[in-house]
Formats: sequence, structure tokens, C-alpha cells
Amino acid sequence: MAARTGIPPTEGAEQKPDEITLKTIRDAIPASCFERSLLISSAYLVRDLLYASVLFYAGLKIDLIPSTPLRVLAYILYGFFQGCVGTGIWIIAHECGHGAFSPYQTWNDIVGWVCHSALLVPYFSWKITHARHHRYTSNMEKDTAFVPWTEKQFENKTSYLPAWLEMLEDTPIYSFFSLLSHQLAGWQTYLVFYVSAGAKSRPVQGKKQSGWWVQTESHLDPTSALWTEKQRHLIAISDLGLLLVGAGVWYLAQQVGWARTGLLYFVPYFWVHHWLVAITYLHHNHPSVAHYSDASWTYTKGALATIDRDFGFIGRHFFHHIIDHHVVHHLFTRIPFYRAEEATDAIIPVLGDKYHRDDTGFMKSLVETYTGCQFVVDEKKDGVWHWGVAGGKKVE
Repeated sequence: MAARTGIPPTEGAEQKPDEITLKTIRDAIPASCFERSLLISSAYLVRDLLYASVLFYAGLKIDLIPSTPLRVLAYILYGFFQGCVGTGIWIIAHECGHGAFSPYQTWNDIVGWVCHSALLVPYFSWKITHARHHRYTSNMEKDTAFVPWTEKQFENKTSYLPAWLEMLEDTPIYSFFSLLSHQLAGWQTYLVFYVSAGAKSRPVQGKKQSGWWVQTESHLDPTSALWTEKQRHLIAISDLGLLLVGAGVWYLAQQVGWARTGLLYFVPYFWVHHWLVAITYLHHNHPSVAHYSDASWTYTKGALATIDRDFGFIGRHFFHHIIDHHVVHHLFTRIPFYRAEEATDAIIPVLGDKYHRDDTGFMKSLVETYTGCQFVVDEKKDGVWHWGVAGGKKVE
């Protein structure tokens, strides 16, 4: 059987006959795809920082536009495009966290810490839990992100809505506001409360109490149950980055006012985190992919339960191919994004129908997936969970 430690199986690891081995997949990829270039990665980073700087400078000049409608339009366009650029910078920091930015991990962590902190992301905290997500992708117990409800959990979920509002739960307007809150607050609630993670995704199981202090499940708390003792200093360093950037944002507000700071910094901030939630959600939620119990899960099956999608020019240019070529990233996290297309083309013939791609419009997919993929069921009781609808039927 393939190793269940979350580390990719070694070349000689035994696997089930109906599985494609990780070695077979790796052997299909040209060796050049695994080469990490500090020069190329840095060039993309410099390009993105140049985009952000030019946009910010232009944003400072928007109030000089005499026409109110044109000023409003300019701020809308600024927020959207600065959000796209910010998402690209976030993704480059993501490359740093995986060691794909360069062969030098210390330099990777410095770049990743600076870039993520600038976007109010706790770099090392995210890096640690994100690594667990990759180790245990689609594991119903140990994955750290978007672990779905079972049918029983869905039926018994606690509702915090007043009775009159609960009556609207199946209406389009309710679905719209529910999706909106998912997109605007999903990232923040994950960071602060570790929502949507598996029950066994923490190194310290359960909450511990020592005197008056109860350990949290927060990316911001160095004493949290999410970290081992050797990791706690890294969480403090992450928090320091947030404090420094927070001070910078406060200083900006003293110069231009909080209203303009909101338009110049926080509107793009929410665009960035909208894209992050949407991208991650759609990579791991689709009617055609399964989730697995810990007993039936393997690293390769989990990595292949991932969806490649298309987002056109923005996805390729600003988002660095993360939407288009995510399956290969889950298989081999150190392949740089600028080599992911070649690697993906190489593995598709090997994977056959085990490769999943959906070219439906991205935003349409987000709405359909959010409203359609509510919970999973294990119909055969074999530890393989498929998306279901009321009555426990599989989503087709």
C-alpha cells in the first residue's frame, strides 16, 4: 500500500493494482520541469511589484479626476486590477512556501514572509497548515481546507439564523448573500478560527486548558493547538510581519485619510482574498471528484482529486497558471508555476480519465458548485465519499 504519512511514496512503494504510481507520473515529466530558477521567479516578482507600484501611483491621482462618475469607475477598475496583481504576488509567496521559488529555502522564506505580510497573510502560519493540506488532500479527517460535511452533519448543522430568515434558506437571494459572505469572509475565518478543517488535522488534538488560558485554533496565536513547540516562534514572526504592515497602513491613512486608504488598500485586499477562496474552493470541490476516509486515502489519490480549470488571460498572466495547472502542483509541489503547463501536458496521457479538468466559466462554476455540492455520502461504505443530494444520492 502507498504510504499514509502524507509524504509522497518512494519509487519502490507498493500501490493498489488500480492505482497509477507516483513514480509512473513523475517519470513522464521532463526533468527540466523540476528546475527552480531564482532569476526567472524573481523576474515575475519584479514584474508584479512594478504593476502594483504603477497602479498605486495612479490610484493616488484618481481624486484629481473632475468627473464623479469617472472617479467612481476609476476606483472600481483600480480595485479590481490591483486585486489581480495582489493575487499574483500572493501566489508567488505561495511558491516560496513550497520551495518552488528558488533552490534556497532561507531566501524563499524571506521573500514569502515579505510578500504575504504585505497582504496581511501570516506567512509561516499559513505555510505550516498549507503543507498539511498538501500532505492530506481530500482526506476527510486530516485535510485542513474545505473538508465537506457528511450528510448527517449537514442535516444536523446548527443554524444561527432567526426563524424568519431560515425560511429563506433555499431562495436565490439567500444563496447569493451566503456565497458573498463565503467569498468575503471565508479566508479571514479560516485564519482566525481554522474553519473547514478535518477533525484530525491538528498536531495537538482538541483544546487544552492551562489555568485561565484556553488554546485556540487560530493562525495568529503562537500557543495555538495548530503548532508543535518547535513551530511557535515562527508564528510570532508571522505576527510581527502583520504588525509592521498594519503600522504602514495606519501611516498611509494619516497621509491620505481612512476613506482613500480603504479604496487604495482594503478594496484590493478583499479582491485578493475573494480570488484565493474561489480558486481553492473550486480546485477541491466538483461532482466528479471523491473524498476519502483515512483508511482508504493515499497521497496520490488525494492529489488526483483536484480540478484544473480555465480563467483565460487573467489566470495565465496575473494568477501564474495556478487555476489552469493545479493537479500537477498537488502531485509535485516544487515544480515552478512557469513549468507547470509543460508538466501538465506530460502527465495527461498517463492519467487518462483520472485527470480532471472543467472548462466551464469560472464564476458560473463557483455558483453551481457552491449551491450544488452541499455534503458527501459513502454509499458503498468503502471509505470513498461522493457528493450527494437530499436522500443520499450521488451528484451526477
